[in-house]
Amino acid sequence: MWENAAMLVNTHEVEIEFGDCDPAGIVFYPNYFRMFDAATARLFEAALGMKKIAWTRRFGIVGIPMVDTSAKFIKPARFGDVVRIESAVQAFRRSSFDVEHRLFNGGELAVEGRETRVWVGKDEADPHRLRSQPIPDEVIAAFSLVGQQVE
Repeated sequence: MWENAAMLVNTHEVEIEFGDCDPAGIVFYPNYFRMFDAATARLFEAALGMKKIAWTRRFGIVGIPMVDTSAKFIKPARFGDVVRIESAVQAFRRSSFDVEHRLFNGGELAVEGRETRVWVGKDEADPHRLRSQPIPDEVIAAFSLVGQQVE
């Protein structure tokens, strides 16, 4: 397992839309997972310098499906709130990795989310099946802040 405290953190803001909310006017919890999925794509885009469609083609994979997820809901968000999501890979393994998301509302931690994802391509022996693949060293290196200047 490869773990490093000096990992890239990507931050972006999301405005909570009416459709994100339940009848009580707060974000319906599955929508946080949708936001975190988009945040993971943004994190990889920041690290690799290209959109998801480009890096999946570049590395010959189908995608990075989620195999485990969890969240801790601390404070609600409502229609019209602008929240900030911070995302970072916490650990890389041979073919899987963990992502942590922290969503802030009004400067306060509102939701903590975690995902385990797998680097997946087509099985060479059976192209109708998917198979985990080793994460390229180039990808892992792109997330390291060692030797990089961050603003």
